[in-house]
Amino acid sequence: MTPHPQQLGIIGAGAWGTALANTAARNGGEVLLWSYEPEVAADINAVHENRKYLPGIALAPNIRAVTDLAETAACEIVLLVTPAQASRGIAERLSGHLTPGTPVVICSKGIEISTGYLLSQVLAEALPEAEPMVLSGPSFAGEVANGLPTAVTLAAADRHLCEPVAERLSGPAFRLYSSDDVIGAEVGGAVKNVLAIACGIVEGRRLGHNASAALTARGFAEMTRLAVKLGARRETLSGLSGLGDLILTCGSRQSRNMSLGAAIGEGQSLEQIMAARQTVSEGVHTAQVIMKLAEAHEVEMPISAAVSAILHEGRSLDEVITGLLNRPRKSEHV
Repeated sequence: MTPHPQQLGIIGAGAWGTALANTAARNGGEVLLWSYEPEVAADINAVHENRKYLPGIALAPNIRAVTDLAETAACEIVLLVTPAQASRGIAERLSGHLTPGTPVVICSKGIEISTGYLLSQVLAEALPEAEPMVLSGPSFAGEVANGLPTAVTLAAADRHLCEPVAERLSGPAFRLYSSDDVIGAEVGGAVKNVLAIACGIVEGRRLGHNASAALTARGFAEMTRLAVKLGARRETLSGLSGLGDLILTCGSRQSRNMSLGAAIGEGQSLEQIMAARQTVSEGVHTAQVIMKLAEAHEVEMPISAAVSAILHEGRSLDEVITGLLNRPRKSEHV
C-alpha cells in the first residue's frame, strides 16, 4: 500500500513557489500554497493558474492557495520561497505555529543585507524550532512547472534528514541529491546571481562568447573562494548548487539576473529596469552584501566587486570593464 504523502506547505506564490507546488502535487496529496496577495490566491483557486507570476501553465487541482500563514505552518513539511530579504519577517510570523522539528526548506537564493547572514542563519535565529534545509540548483521555474527534467541539491546539517523531504518532492523529472553542506549550497545559489548580472552585462555590451566563458570560469573561482572561507566544502561548489546553477543562470535571459545585466549592458538604468518588473532579481541585493563578506574574510572577488560598483556606486560600465581588463597578470590558481 502506498503511504499517504506528507502534507506540504509552500510559503510564497511567486513563479518558483508555484512551480514547486506543481511538482509536489504530482505525487498526490494536498499542497497548500500561501500567497501574500489575496488576489493571486483567489486566481489560483478559481482557474488553476498563476496568471500573475507563472502565466500559461496549468496547475494541478490538488494545489490549494491560502492566505493564512498559520494554516501553512501546520503542515508536516514547509518550503520557504519568499524573497531573501523577506525571510526573517516571515520566519518570525511562523514562530509559535510550527511544530518543533518541522523541516523548513529554504528555496530562496540570497543573503540578508542588514546582517550579512545566510538564510539558514536567519532561520536559526528567527525560527529556532525549525529543522533548516536548503534547496538549490539549476532550476528555471517554468521548466520545473512543466515537468521538464531537473536535478537539484537538498542540503541539511544531517543528510539523512533530507530523505522524507526528498521523497515528498521527487518525481521522474525532478531529482534531488542530498548533501550535508548547507553553507556550500547557500553560497553557490547566492553568488551565482551576482555573476549572472555580470554575464548579462557582457551580452548586453556584445563583448562576445569568449568574454562570457572567461567571466563565468573566473566567477566560479571567486564563488568557491568565498564559500570555502565561510566553511563550505570545495566539492559542493562543483556540484548542482554551485557550478550547475552558475552555468544555467549565466547562459540564458530566462534568468532574471542575467536579463537585468543585459539590460544594463544595453544602456538602461537600474531604476528603469526595476520599475518595469514585478519580480525580484536577488543579485541586486546580494552584490552589496557579498562585498562586505568578502572584505571581512579577506577574499578577492573582482567580478562581484565590479557588479556592486555598477549597481550601487554609480560607476560607469566602461570604467569598470577597463579596470577588470587591466588587472595585473597572475597565476590562474592563486
